[in-house]
Amino acid sequence: MKIAITGATGFVGSRLVERLQRDGHSIVVLTRSVDHGRRVFPAAAFPQVEIVGYSPLESGDWQTGLLSGCDGVVNLAGAPIAERWSDEHKQAILDSRKIGTAKLVEALDKADPKPQVWVNASAIGYYGTSETAAFDETSAPIEDDFLSQVCQAWEAAAQPVKDYGTRLVILRFGIVLGMGGAVAKMLTPFRMFAGGPIGSGRQWFSWIHRDDLVSLIVQALQDPQMAGIYNGTAPNPVRMDEFCKTLGKVLNRPSWLPVPDFVLETILGDGAQVVLEGQQVLPKRTEGSGFTYRYALVKDALDEII
Repeated sequence: MKIAITGATGFVGSRLVERLQRDGHSIVVLTRSVDHGRRVFPAAAFPQVEIVGYSPLESGDWQTGLLSGCDGVVNLAGAPIAERWSDEHKQAILDSRKIGTAKLVEALDKADPKPQVWVNASAIGYYGTSETAAFDETSAPIEDDFLSQVCQAWEAAAQPVKDYGTRLVILRFGIVLGMGGAVAKMLTPFRMFAGGPIGSGRQWFSWIHRDDLVSLIVQALQDPQMAGIYNGTAPNPVRMDEFCKTLGKVLNRPSWLPVPDFVLETILGDGAQVVLEGQQVLPKRTEGSGFTYRYALVKDALDEII
């Protein structure tokens, strides 16, 4: 297949490009900075990768013919969540997903022939947070939550692809575990014997190993029976306290020093709610699709990563 990918230089996207090339596909990396794209994917190591510049928040000539001849599109682009949420950054979080997706759909309108499948990222923030409820793909969003509103707008912006006869798959990502991302930020205090549960420790931690998420994206591209919403989470979410204890065991370090709420709130502002509140998300449709997890248990995932 020939696959166009936005967000390809990120934590998930870069591993997806590696996997697709290894499987013999060709990849069109859409990036705001061609120079950065070439540094991440040098031609010598990535001969099947084409780097193409685009302007994700603007209509323009870049849209004409951009997706023509591509078999699939994977839309992963979005401003980072795990940063301090100033008003400006909150707007960037929303615009990069809502407007960025809408402009890419405009490029689909100009494509001939059109891609057969479109895989769009979303997030489990769609469901809001809860210490007691369990959510699956049929659960309703929460209306008064910023991240839920972002996810709803993001998903709505992708819906028009179905009008072009393109199969749409939306994957709601949980917290992605790999060497980088959330795990990398937690390693230093544990290695200094200062690790421990974040916040109350009672909040749910719905996670997925990065390699499993990449495999789920590949299945979504290739399986014509997949369409609609799927949760990109492992089938065994854990409480934050259990996650931190497991990480400590894998590192052979204690998990005894809790990280108070105010520390995260000082660093991340409103963004701290992602890890301080959490939600229990179950991948019922994902399991029903026949997807097989390599890392269904958090200890197995952390053993592989560490």
